[in-house]
Amino acid sequence: MADRAADKVIWFAAGVALGTAAAMLYAPWAGRDLRRKIAEKANQGSTAIAETSKDLYDKGKRMIERGRQLAAEAADLFERGRKLVEEVRGNDEYAHG
Repeated sequence: MADRAADKVIWFAAGVALGTAAAMLYAPWAGRDLRRKIAEKANQGSTAIAETSKDLYDKGKRMIERGRQLAAEAADLFERGRKLVEEVRGNDEYAHG
């Protein structure tokens, strides 16, 4: 799921970059001003991608930690169930023995 979100962010950023570049090429600015605008937009885009990447990374870490917790809880439940079965078998053997 995180891969799809990352792909969408990358494609969105690429679209923004291409759209910005095309718009600036047709804008009535001098070369120096145009280069400055392009640099500003590129910086904004890279900042947005970095922030989104960090958010996705943090969400992934939280999901992994939650998965570990669930696995530990499942193992604990399994162990308790195993002990209960052993107790029931032991009591059953004692009663029929």
